[in-house]
Amino acid sequence: MKNIFTTKRLCRAGVIAALYAVLTWALGSFAYGPLQIRPAEALCILPLFFPETVPALWIGCMLANLISGYGLYDIFLGSLATLVAAFLTYGAGRLIKNHILRVAVGGIFPVLLNAFLVPLIWILAGSTDIVYWYEFAVMLLNEGLWIYVLGIPLYVAIYRLRKKGVSVFIDGTAAKNNGKELSDAAESCPPPPDETNDK
Repeated sequence: MKNIFTTKRLCRAGVIAALYAVLTWALGSFAYGPLQIRPAEALCILPLFFPETVPALWIGCMLANLISGYGLYDIFLGSLATLVAAFLTYGAGRLIKNHILRVAVGGIFPVLLNAFLVPLIWILAGSTDIVYWYEFAVMLLNEGLWIYVLGIPLYVAIYRLRKKGVSVFIDGTAAKNNGKELSDAAESCPPPPDETNDK
């Protein structure tokens, strides 16, 4: 149990939660409502690497939704959708080793859950001008943009930093000075499809 709640993991979780909230707050009203401009959603790809990002994304989303115009529905149900999606993404990361499948499957959970649930939250919060299936399609495209267009470069960047042995992004023993032997955590992540295996 002590290996799960390491100082490094707690710090990473805090940074991710804060990043999600601050990146959302910075966009003000643009980050809420039928056309959500929320690039912080790209962080939802991180459970493919780090288990601590599951609760971190939940807390970050809850904090971000404190200033939402949709009240408690958005604060609790919106963040619950993020929590469930993050948990499923983490599961996909544990089960799937092929990079393309890993990102495609892991990313589909936040896309689908947000597309299905967020318009429902708006309706529950009293929005009378919501056409559910129209908003579902808008959210599907919108969330797909953040998860795949921004999330994939983020995924590749973090993989490469782990492969280089940058200690902030790996757990366990640090990489040796020659840079070829990484920690178990870094080695467990297969190379992306556009990289050659240097072993």
